[in-house]
Amino acid sequence: MGALALGRLALAAGLIGLLLAPWHGVEGGVDALSAWPGGDAAPLLALLLDGSRWWLWPVVGLLGFAAIPLLPGRASGGLLAAVGFALLAFVLLQGHAIGLRGLRWGWLAPLLGAPPAQQALGWGGALVLAAAIGLIAAGLAQRGRFGGDAFIAFLVVGSGALLLLFVFVPLLVILSAAAVEDGHLAPSALAARLAAPEAWSLACVTSHQGCGVVWNTLLLAILAAVSSTLIGLAFALLSARGGVRAQPAFRAMTMLPLITPPFVVSLALIVLFGRTGLVTTALWEWFDIPRSRWIYGLPGVLLAQVLSQAPIAFVLLEGAVRAIGPSLEEAALTMGARRFTVFRTVTWPLLRPAVAACLLLGFVESLADFGNPLVLGGDFDVLSTRIFFAIAGARHEPGRAAALAILLLALTFGAFALQSLWLGRRRYTTVTGKGDAGVPAPLPRGLRLACGSVAWPWMAFTAAVYGIILIGGFVHDIGRGDMEFTWRHILTGFAVEWQDGMAFRGSAWDSLFTTVEVAAISAPITAGLGILLAWLLARQSFPGRGTLEFLTMLSFAIPGTVVGVSYIMAFNEPPIELTGTALILVLCFVFRNLPVGVRGGIAALAQIDKSLDEASATMGAGALQTLRRVVLPLLRPAIVAALAYSFVHAMTAVSAVIFLVSARHNLATVYIVGRVEAGEMALAIAYSTVLIVVMLAVVLGIERLVGRAQIGRRAAPAGNLVA
Repeated sequence: MGALALGRLALAAGLIGLLLAPWHGVEGGVDALSAWPGGDAAPLLALLLDGSRWWLWPVVGLLGFAAIPLLPGRASGGLLAAVGFALLAFVLLQGHAIGLRGLRWGWLAPLLGAPPAQQALGWGGALVLAAAIGLIAAGLAQRGRFGGDAFIAFLVVGSGALLLLFVFVPLLVILSAAAVEDGHLAPSALAARLAAPEAWSLACVTSHQGCGVVWNTLLLAILAAVSSTLIGLAFALLSARGGVRAQPAFRAMTMLPLITPPFVVSLALIVLFGRTGLVTTALWEWFDIPRSRWIYGLPGVLLAQVLSQAPIAFVLLEGAVRAIGPSLEEAALTMGARRFTVFRTVTWPLLRPAVAACLLLGFVESLADFGNPLVLGGDFDVLSTRIFFAIAGARHEPGRAAALAILLLALTFGAFALQSLWLGRRRYTTVTGKGDAGVPAPLPRGLRLACGSVAWPWMAFTAAVYGIILIGGFVHDIGRGDMEFTWRHILTGFAVEWQDGMAFRGSAWDSLFTTVEVAAISAPITAGLGILLAWLLARQSFPGRGTLEFLTMLSFAIPGTVVGVSYIMAFNEPPIELTGTALILVLCFVFRNLPVGVRGGIAALAQIDKSLDEASATMGAGALQTLRRVVLPLLRPAIVAALAYSFVHAMTAVSAVIFLVSARHNLATVYIVGRVEAGEMALAIAYSTVLIVVMLAVVLGIERLVGRAQIGRRAAPAGNLVA
């Protein structure tokens, strides 16, 4: 795509936003559009002509200023970029200056007088902002930036703008409270909060008191990252190289923790190992082992987190193992190396990018986990729960919460730096432009036994945990030991009646439909944007590349509670007002789950030789065509991982969205939390069972639809063999 073509497309989007689309948000939904071109659905041109938005005439002037030289194809890059920057700044600044109560910036009164109140921007405003971004990208490409490729320029500028708006700005809004005391800037208050004993105390070393939450969080994150990566690696090696026969059952069992709300796993662990749990009671009655509360604290939280995170490591690592070119291993075997030596010197080094990505994601997800520490933490406090209670507690201390969030971000940045240091500048390419007719090497016998000794007991334990969840939905009250079979809980939530057609009467249907709709919209957006960003970061060199990569990982480091509160604070008033809408839920899920797609895509691209891209460019293909026809077909495992992870996390997230749901847009996890708070544990578990079935079917369907990449020689079908 050329720069001028992109500029014309941007101009067309701006004209649609000016002439046709509603300039302000439409609160009445589709019905309000019937008033077009007046009322709430009025486009900007109508508002300008009736004089109600007279201060927005510069929008028309800027679009016209770009159109005059652009249409005949004589526009300079500097002019397009300047117009785009001016248009973007003007629309956003005027939205802040004039809000729901009229003029908010009093110093503009001599210039603007007393303009009427205005609502938040709608689709018309969004199209004009998109046009501004397109003009900036076209101008930069016209000036030779990004290799003169307008597609790459638009991806970089557009994704950067989205990440700034929906990741950095909300974080900046809430963190600004860390240095504010009684409404005034107070650096001393910030220093005191960052060095508080609640964060850094080492009292646990010399006494029976607890350590600071920073040390607790760091210990938990390291243990969870290492444990989940090792378990995921064992499963991945067995699945890809171990010749496991029961593949469907194997993969379904490893997927189960991935598709379950984390606090439901915590409830199952309490039912099993709590003071009156099934296992605890059996050990007391059979072996006189005293009852205890060991599940509450570090052991219980770690166990729940590993149950949730090991499947993520499995999905990412299995794709990496299958993508390793077999010819390298065959060459080592041909030279007389033993199987274990081949694995240690060839296979394992090539897995380092994927292993590093799993360690980083496991560490960061442990930092951001809220549900498991809340249910099982006991006296073991971590940063995410402290931040939640500082915001939602009786004292409401946003400054203290913001300071703790800064410490949490510092831990994440440290992990990111350590990952980069470990990988260094080594290359891990195994897929080149040459044909690869090798057969993947089987696992060494000892390694296969070691993986099996980890994977099979863990799978049995996982089956026990999910057996509790499955059974709990079909008995009267598993929490109290009442194991009589009943359909009551399923019917309460998911009753269906026939009255002049199908009628969904169960109390859970509305939340389930909303959750599936939001997840189905956000998952493809997350996967697509994640793969595109991974391709940009791994294959393109441009100014600000490190900043863009930093922004993609930033959202994953923030606890969900902080994300939810920051979105409310940032998007609760014009110019961008999203609270109470389904769009804020979609955006929250997209940018919350984006890092998994990015890191998985980067790990997969590290194994694909750049010579394939270069060969495509040599034959005259542009960046877009190379991405579509060369790179994406080789990224199928990463696409499957991103789609599956994005969908199930949108279905199971609770901490980030518990502040964002509304009566009109309620979600399944919030409904389940409400049932738990009401003491209806059996109904909550029954709903969780339904969610597990729905998500398992969707994840397996995604994998079957997208398929997998297969490197090396395939076995020929029996019918095609020639004697």
